[in-house]
Amino acid sequence: MSVTENIALCRARIAEAARQAGRSGAEITLVGASKMNDAAACQEAIAAGIDALGENRVQEMTQKLSQNAYLGAPLHFIGHLQRNKVRQVVGHADLIQSVGSEPLLREIEKTACQRELVQDILLEVNIGGEEAKSGFSPAELYAAAELAAQLPHIRCLGLMTIPPVAYFPQENLPYFEKVRALFVDISEKIYDNKLKYLSMGMSGDFADAIRAGSNMVRLGTAIFGARDYTK
Repeated sequence: MSVTENIALCRARIAEAARQAGRSGAEITLVGASKMNDAAACQEAIAAGIDALGENRVQEMTQKLSQNAYLGAPLHFIGHLQRNKVRQVVGHADLIQSVGSEPLLREIEKTACQRELVQDILLEVNIGGEEAKSGFSPAELYAAAELAAQLPHIRCLGLMTIPPVAYFPQENLPYFEKVRALFVDISEKIYDNKLKYLSMGMSGDFADAIRAGSNMVRLGTAIFGARDYTK
């Protein structure tokens, strides 16, 4: 199937999951995780109405920016971001979804200040407590949200999470529900109920994420097909 056909299928599945949760599919932002897909694939996704494109790797993002791959859609950075690469992302990505440490938060603020802009971000939650993953623990999250609210060149728009790998249907539902509860609580207590995005769900579990309250999903293989890691 083509990228265009896959997006249509994903939209239908998103709409059904939203309907089951008493919501509308129009509420869900569809981000195409375009890692290892070229500028032409990105442009096909944009032509098919993708809401945003998301990149995991700074070098690949920079290369594709030079090719105008994202022209016509917002660009999100969704991968692990090292502090020494912040300068390549701030002001280029419309939204940095993967802000998962205080030093990274401060480095983004520093760079955004130097460039006289406000960078939109999401705070990443390591809900499974996995050592191999970045992100704030639930216990650290409130302090991080308070810090982000005080930084003048950062605008925190919500939370993002990548739960542990699931081997069975609905296995990640409890994780999604926990992050949804954190989102509601932090939005109420720190952001006057103005947090906008809860980014949860990828190709294998996005329906469960939507049923748990996600309003932004990041789909790669479901849109672009299986990635060839031998290249």
